[in-house]
Amino acid sequence: MANLDAPKIKLQPVSVTRKMAASLPGLRDLAQKNGLKIHHLGAGYPHPEVTDPRGFLQHQQAYINFVINSEGLNDPNAVPEILRETYSYTDTLGPKTSRDAFAKVYGADWGVDIDPEQLIPTVGASGGINLICSLFERPGAPVAYLSDAPTYAGFTARVGLCQHARIYSVDMDEEGAIPAQFRTRIHQARADGYFVPFYYTVPDGHNPAGFSFSQKRREQLLAVAREEGLLIVEDAPYLYINYAQAADRAQPFFAMAPEQTVHLFTGSKIGFPGPRIGFLYSEASLTINGGEVVPLTQLAMTEASSDVLFQNPQALRGFEALLHDQDDTGNFVLREGMWPLAEQKLLVYRENRQILLDTLEEELGDHKDCFSWTIPQAGFFSVFTFLRGTAKTDDNFIQRLVAEYGVVVVPMYDFYPADARVRNPNAGLDQLRVSFCFSESTGDARRKDLKEAVLAFCAAVKKESGR
Repeated sequence: MANLDAPKIKLQPVSVTRKMAASLPGLRDLAQKNGLKIHHLGAGYPHPEVTDPRGFLQHQQAYINFVINSEGLNDPNAVPEILRETYSYTDTLGPKTSRDAFAKVYGADWGVDIDPEQLIPTVGASGGINLICSLFERPGAPVAYLSDAPTYAGFTARVGLCQHARIYSVDMDEEGAIPAQFRTRIHQARADGYFVPFYYTVPDGHNPAGFSFSQKRREQLLAVAREEGLLIVEDAPYLYINYAQAADRAQPFFAMAPEQTVHLFTGSKIGFPGPRIGFLYSEASLTINGGEVVPLTQLAMTEASSDVLFQNPQALRGFEALLHDQDDTGNFVLREGMWPLAEQKLLVYRENRQILLDTLEEELGDHKDCFSWTIPQAGFFSVFTFLRGTAKTDDNFIQRLVAEYGVVVVPMYDFYPADARVRNPNAGLDQLRVSFCFSESTGDARRKDLKEAVLAFCAAVKKESGR
């Protein structure tokens, strides 16, 4: 067995979600031995009721047949162009037709004239996170990223892979990251000798914080970013999983300032999670060595080609089919927007959200001196907080919830970057992330199971806090 001396490699801590996933089978067995039903309030997965692929596969095949017929091939032995392109190598930008369709539909929804040539396909939003981090880490200089406290665990995990990168986190209030502290952290990072390229956030349906940034707060943060010469990396998985009325929805950062934003789109929530469709979009420019000013996406495409040289054209073409609707004559036309697709998902998520919020209010509304919870305007999560130190939500607490109550939730403490835990060693140790998106059942059984899960959760937190 080889024994390699690798002194520069540091073992990264396992995330709380990964630890939970690894320990869950044993905890499930223990709960079942105790005669308990497992209640799923932990997973942030798209619900199977809205990700049944059968109708999509029929739609996709009909779209492919329509495109083939539109080609008007006379030779019956000729391979249709769409099939040849779908099952061949494609370049780093993927099929042009897919980018063109996405640019028009997505741009129409958010009032942005998207240039398809500035769209870079990624392996979901996670691929976009990896790409933008790699772009700024490549030169080897110490680099600091601004992010929220708490922040998405996938972002902290990716930053942890780079020895010369670290996160400077910004605390949040009920409207979003605090602007004054945002500026202070930028100055602190620079004073510590770090290059600070961007601020990463999930402003809509924040994962894990369970709320959305206000419009006013977005404008304040954007103003600071402009003044300090910082990009905003906007992770937008829940942009369409939105429960607010259309007139009340805040603008995404890329609609407010595409030249200041790196926008990360994923099709996992609006479409299907398996194909891992994503796009990075930005109109920002960077000044590189020698003083040359170049589009950020030009550098990002070079970076992407070293990672994913050939995109998956079949997955991108499938997403392209989703962006088209079939009219009464059988022709496929480009959708005017993606909100009709979102509504198919929101029928389930909106109902689940209401079950969660109604049950929490019914069971715990008389104990708001001990408990509070966020009202999600988008996304899959609410953050539940124990007030007045009535519980410590460490690993033992989480395991006890499963073993003694059958309730699966995710603790919040590991979502806080290291510097946030220095500022407050108890950060997140009074909070739980409660998910309302996933269950193994559908229809009436889903409603019944979620209600039972929230009731079991309420009973558990009351007992654990002495109420």
